[in-house]
Amino acid sequence: MTLRRKSQLGVASVIVLVGLCAALLSFGRLVWTPSVGPAEPISIPLALSVPEPVVELPRIRKLGDLPTPRVRAEAAIVYNPTTREILWESNGLEVRPIASITKVMTALVFLGQKPDLSRDVVISRSDVRRASTTYLRRGERITLRNLLHLALIASDNSAARALARVSPWGTVGFIEEMNLKAEKIGLENTTFIDPSGLDERNVSTAYDLSRLIAYATDQPQIASTMRKKSYRMRTSRRRLTVRNTNRLLLGSLVVYGGKTGYIDESGYCLAAVVKLPGSDSLSVVVLGARSNAGRFAEVRRLVNWVSTHKRALVVPGAYRAD
Repeated sequence: MTLRRKSQLGVASVIVLVGLCAALLSFGRLVWTPSVGPAEPISIPLALSVPEPVVELPRIRKLGDLPTPRVRAEAAIVYNPTTREILWESNGLEVRPIASITKVMTALVFLGQKPDLSRDVVISRSDVRRASTTYLRRGERITLRNLLHLALIASDNSAARALARVSPWGTVGFIEEMNLKAEKIGLENTTFIDPSGLDERNVSTAYDLSRLIAYATDQPQIASTMRKKSYRMRTSRRRLTVRNTNRLLLGSLVVYGGKTGYIDESGYCLAAVVKLPGSDSLSVVVLGARSNAGRFAEVRRLVNWVSTHKRALVVPGAYRAD
């Protein structure tokens, strides 16, 4: 064998040996983990690494031998925000359209940005187009404070649209903020598609709304607005006087706040927070009542039922939430 042939074989042997060593080292990195230092990342299936969330079910008071109230609305609830306890419900966890009760969340999100309520805005064509209920006209100027009052007191759809449109997020971003706010305060079965409530895809449950109206009533600016029986204002063109759509304010009940709602798909709706003497405040929600007057009668009936059985249902300071 020539010297040239021997040299070629020697070089080939070295190349094969180096290749084997490299393969062994690579294999060792794949199957061997050192006893010290960080381990190689391991891929874990998502189903194992992220467990299903645990949903806390609402607390429901056991009525025992107490007679149940007679309510014709399609869904209703009496909720104690202090104890976070349902005193009574009928289809209270059923998801339904909520109409203009939507505007409670609209007000919460809008005020959350701490706007200058004295600022004027101009009403646009999109604000008033097919607005159904509105006192506003295209092209007139009005303050944000007056828009807020129109939305919560007169349930003005154009006012709610304008608040969303002129927000820092614009209308689309504003609706996203509404849904984020709902998620943040634990409204698990609530979805918003528009800021006025005209869209039937704005849905929630009586249970979620009982907590929403209680939350909103804890905000002084919203609560004081919702309690006004009427409101006077002026735009750039005229003077206006509007009356509150919540007729509970005209009776003897102590009402901390409330909001009405109606579209064909939802029926007549009402969410309110009332105070009985010697007891915690209560959220009372009625969805799908048969008439405008009927929703107020249903709420009064539920409040009277609680008042009659107050000793068994509401004990101040007892059963408070952790």
